[in-house]
Amino acid sequence: MLVLSRKPGQKLQIGDNVTITVLEVHGRVIRLGIEAPNDVRVLRGELQDWKDQPKAAPKGRALALAG
Repeated sequence: MLVLSRKPGQKLQIGDNVTITVLEVHGRVIRLGIEAPNDVRVLRGELQDWKDQPKAAPKGRALALAG
């Protein structure tokens, strides 16, 4: 794991087409801006963990969510 210190306005380049910009820092909260092509999936870590868990058998009625 690469660990870097960045200040607001500073950027980090990943590969040729992904740029991460530090937008704001407030205490322990950091706002990041991510520029990436549409074909690059960007997920928060907790969503990736949730997505990787085995799916349980549905109980009762299913709820359809509009996306």
